[in-house]
Amino acid sequence: MIDTTQIKVWDPLVRFFHWSLVSAFFIAYVIDDDFLSIHIWSGYLIFGIISIRFLWGFIGTPYARFSNFIYKPATIIGFIKDTFNLRAKRYLGHNPAGGAMIITLMISLFLTVISGVILLGAEELAGPAALWFSQAGGFWSEPLEESHEFFANFTLFLILIHILGVIVESIIHKENLVSSMLSGFKKNKTNLG
Repeated sequence: MIDTTQIKVWDPLVRFFHWSLVSAFFIAYVIDDDFLSIHIWSGYLIFGIISIRFLWGFIGTPYARFSNFIYKPATIIGFIKDTFNLRAKRYLGHNPAGGAMIITLMISLFLTVISGVILLGAEELAGPAALWFSQAGGFWSEPLEESHEFFANFTLFLILIHILGVIVESIIHKENLVSSMLSGFKKNKTNLG
């Protein structure tokens, strides 16, 4: 018999982190330099969200903790192979590929923000890195801008892979993973014997 009762998986902070990050990155990416102050504040917001989520990965609810979704590379590779063969194991929390994606996205977003803060200091002599560039002139602007754009575009690439993974896993396991990230609940499909 299969128990299909709902179980709380994603706590409010994880869901807030997820959707706030989606919104802040989308705003920063789309408006780019057209509205620089909004772009900058979106970047600071992303940094704040990532910082809180990083801390929550150690002290948060069970499914939010890194210990729940960081797996060995062999496990991640095996899971991805099983996914391509449409026989991936279902996880109540993040699956091994999803956990790896979270860590990769957090690192890429962090590098995007840091490169943006340094770029702001170099180009506008503003923000936390402004003092570093007060005597440097414009030499650093172009390489820093290239770096910032690379990490932003790489993050977008990762997001597209993440969305594809969510769609594939939703199809394989016949569950709406987007809905669960909105409500916090997933079906508890536990084999009861």
